[in-house]
Amino acid sequence: MKFVVNKFSSFVQNVIDHVTGAEAPNVYSQPQGQIDKVLHQLPQLKQKYRPTPWLSNQHVHLLYFDLIRKRTIKLQYDKIEQLTMQDGGITAIAWLGYDLPATTPTIVLMHTITGTPESMRELVKDLHAYTGWRVALCLRRGHAQLPMPVPKMNLFGSVEDLKEQINFIQQQFPQSELYGVGSSAGTGLLVRYLGEQGEDTPLKAAFALCPGYNTETGFENVHPFYSKIMTKKLFNKFIQPYANTWGESPALSKVLQAKTLLEFEQAYFEMAGYPDYQSYSQATNPIYVFENVKIPLMILNAEDDPVCHIRNFEPYKEVIRSMPNIAVVTTKKGSHCGFYQGVKYTHSWANKLVADFLLTQEKEK
Repeated sequence: MKFVVNKFSSFVQNVIDHVTGAEAPNVYSQPQGQIDKVLHQLPQLKQKYRPTPWLSNQHVHLLYFDLIRKRTIKLQYDKIEQLTMQDGGITAIAWLGYDLPATTPTIVLMHTITGTPESMRELVKDLHAYTGWRVALCLRRGHAQLPMPVPKMNLFGSVEDLKEQINFIQQQFPQSELYGVGSSAGTGLLVRYLGEQGEDTPLKAAFALCPGYNTETGFENVHPFYSKIMTKKLFNKFIQPYANTWGESPALSKVLQAKTLLEFEQAYFEMAGYPDYQSYSQATNPIYVFENVKIPLMILNAEDDPVCHIRNFEPYKEVIRSMPNIAVVTTKKGSHCGFYQGVKYTHSWANKLVADFLLTQEKEK
């Protein structure tokens, strides 16, 4: 009887898996590369990622993540410190686990395109809970209603600002090992920084969650609905509240005509401090320095992501397979930055993978 019940349960689970798109992840890496040892220590990569059944549609999944989940997670940061950059611009760091022992590792977290301490609560809370480490969320200019005394912003962030933020973190916790995590647009800043720095970085390993790879082409593949919605968010977050800061900026009229993320990105370069789009892209696009990343880096994409489309990854598969320190993980489902699993209690499969990867790297060092 037990055998029959087990067979029936297995049959039912297989049917559910087929309907919801539950499959084991695909992993792209150099065989026998230095990161290979770590991959074998992550059981999630050998098992099926089973999305929450009622979130198996990528649009429902994303709307749940963006409109419900972000607003229901409760988290009180220890403190948020504003930092003045060398040119007078303002950034900030939101801390969780600030009072942990001085030798506790610190996760340097780079947020999404319109990220705030509130919108990043789930990832911050999960990383802290799973690892027991300190988390330093690096807020970019204009985010979280920070003052903008200098008319300068960047959708993907500034490497120079990040370097100043990392220096500040090191000054506060000189005995703490640092690890990097980027989410969505934050992956552009993370990888650009890692590529520019090569081996000259205090970060021991890093994780890029839902990157778009080449920033010159990535916005072309964003689903039209989300492109329009996110463009309106950019106006509401970075243009309208800082009207006095932008003043008579030559780029402002062109930016205000933008209807899509691609149009916005191609028009706002002067607001980022560059004379033309080519200069802006050469200085910020992570793909130009990607092959110079030297520390262990894991990347995660969902094949049904409507924002950072999986086709963005396609041109770089062979390059990644040639790099011993890089691994790309793809899942059939997961949408954009969600990756929820569970029925009664939904939780992020991806956040656990990020934490486990970093913990494994800490053990390996």
